[in-house]
Amino acid sequence: MTDPAADPLPRTPAKRKARQLARHLRGERPDYAYLKEVFRHLRAELDIEVATTPKKLPQVPTEDEIRRYYQAVWNGRRTGDIVLIKTLLYTGVRVAELVAIRPDDVDLDACRIRVTQGKGGKDRYVPFPASFRETLALHIGGLRDKGASFLFESSWKKPYSTRGVRAMLARYAEQAGLAHNMPPHRLRHFLFTWLKTQGIDDALIQPYSGHASRTSLEIYSHVALGAAQKTYDGVIGDFPA
Repeated sequence: MTDPAADPLPRTPAKRKARQLARHLRGERPDYAYLKEVFRHLRAELDIEVATTPKKLPQVPTEDEIRRYYQAVWNGRRTGDIVLIKTLLYTGVRVAELVAIRPDDVDLDACRIRVTQGKGGKDRYVPFPASFRETLALHIGGLRDKGASFLFESSWKKPYSTRGVRAMLARYAEQAGLAHNMPPHRLRHFLFTWLKTQGIDDALIQPYSGHASRTSLEIYSHVALGAAQKTYDGVIGDFPA
């Protein structure tokens, strides 16, 4: 007897099957949400599990690497670069969100920045340490004197590009003698791992992290366990809970 699993029946090409299904569904005038729900139930009827790609642990810089990196930034004495990198490190914003921040998005009294149309088209607020407020206020004051429209922009009054920010971070990583680059998401990973080592609950981190759910933050728990014996105090300062 032939093993059905070893000799499966030929399948209808996917495009043709889609046309067949479309004939049945067209009268329903379906939208995306309806089709998503239909296929969710279809998977259940056919007992099909959703294939998931195993998540790799994020590459998180060590405390020593962050110290060496920031020392290279400080040695450069470029005030705008220092403020930009501290903003990434303190807030964990994505680079595309960073370059879109305007001076009026910064609430110096409440120590928070409004991120408009972040990932998923959502707005949110991200906090920053009170110790960073004065530096940020001076930076914004200088921008207003120049009539700048964005928190970080070039001398041509154009917002920084994400590519330009990445190149800046890479340049300082090379100057610090690091064995790897320092892309923006690594600073983001460092912040969230540090918060987890401080015992801050995902329910507090998730709203301003920009993650769609707390589940997305679980990966930082695994990294934090490995860093539990280290302290990040003094590396990024008095981050508010």
